[in-house]
Amino acid sequence: MRNILIISPHYPPSNLAAVHRSRLFAQHLPAFGWNPIILTVHEDFYEEALDWNLHKLIAADQRIEKVSAFKVGKPRLVGDIGLRAYFRLRRRALELIRAEKIDFVYIPIPSFYTALLGPYLFKRTGIPYGIDYIDPWVHTFPGSNKLFSRHWFSTQLAKLLEPIAIKHAALITGVSEGYYTPVLDRNPHLKTQALTAAMPYGGEESDHDFIKGKGKESFSTPQPSAGNLNPSTSSTIKFIYAGAMLPKAYKPLDKIFKALSQFQPPQPAQPLQPPQPLQPLQLHFIGTLGTIKPIAEKHGLYGTTVFEHPDRIPYLDVLTQLEAADAVFILGSTEPHYTPSKVYQGVLSGKPILAVLHEQSTAVNVLRASNAGIVITMKGEEDLDTLSDRFLEGLREFENIRKAFDPNRINRAAFEQYSAKAVTAQLVEKLDEIVSSLS
Repeated sequence: MRNILIISPHYPPSNLAAVHRSRLFAQHLPAFGWNPIILTVHEDFYEEALDWNLHKLIAADQRIEKVSAFKVGKPRLVGDIGLRAYFRLRRRALELIRAEKIDFVYIPIPSFYTALLGPYLFKRTGIPYGIDYIDPWVHTFPGSNKLFSRHWFSTQLAKLLEPIAIKHAALITGVSEGYYTPVLDRNPHLKTQALTAAMPYGGEESDHDFIKGKGKESFSTPQPSAGNLNPSTSSTIKFIYAGAMLPKAYKPLDKIFKALSQFQPPQPAQPLQPPQPLQPLQLHFIGTLGTIKPIAEKHGLYGTTVFEHPDRIPYLDVLTQLEAADAVFILGSTEPHYTPSKVYQGVLSGKPILAVLHEQSTAVNVLRASNAGIVITMKGEEDLDTLSDRFLEGLREFENIRKAFDPNRINRAAFEQYSAKAVTAQLVEKLDEIVSSLS
């Protein structure tokens, strides 16, 4: 067995979405001859709520090394866990490399500051390292163009630190190619120095089996903040959208709500008139932090067609809500590189999916290949003016498919290439190539 040190400051019981990247890699790496050692920060130093049910998905014999961190002070000057624990992570990583045979160091980001551990450890030990882009590091986001603002300083710091972090990298990966292609363009030496791989999060069927089977009695039921989302006996179709909204997803959402405001659910005595969908529907947004309600109110939809449950709920409770829903709604971003990880959860829930995604998102192929629902594509902000009409057309098509939907007809073979195990196999292929070239 070869040993890989994965430095991930957040790890279960942290409830942050990014922890699933390291969790799923660590789960499947042993099957490919790699023994994972997770180096993380002790949960006592996390700011987010802890999810001990998520921790139950981790193998009992998985090796996890934990370090302490500086506490968050008042006022909150430094919150980033990678920065607060940087020197302790660095010291422990160096100890592990010197005490044991570590073949590779892998650093998922964010936290972006932990990427700086890569060149430090490489210079001290010669062990090759890789950076995994869960999110882009250097990018433009709302407020980053305003001179001397907090976001502007953050962007300038990213431009300064990223070249240092990736200078000696042997591997650059990301959840999609668009996450790291700009990195290669800014640092052209990586095109010949480093291997690259685009690897989505991937779906983990055993997580869904856990809530359906033997583990179900051992975790909590959905919290009251999520509302009563179980299917009713009425004809209303209840969609679930669970997870955060990206900044560049709100303009498409506004167009979707505009489309929904253009029709009223048909009355029993009235004939169905296009472009009305065949049945009334409800969109339930979970964990969106109160950002949906104002847009829904603008279009007169809140409380009738659109509902928001702003608080984040634990991962296994999200899967439970998906199991209870009539259908799944997925909204991407006008940024082409964005691939929502919730796509894989949606497919494995066995519920029909209605998705609105950028045409270049890798999730488009995932959904179409698996035959799991309808995908409405957009080119970006330049074609949003037509999105309302296209959404209504897609909704009518979706309703016809939903009536005859059979989860057993989902193309599992086509989806297998997007499983967490298959994604881990892609990582291992690159790791083996790097380590073999050094031996």
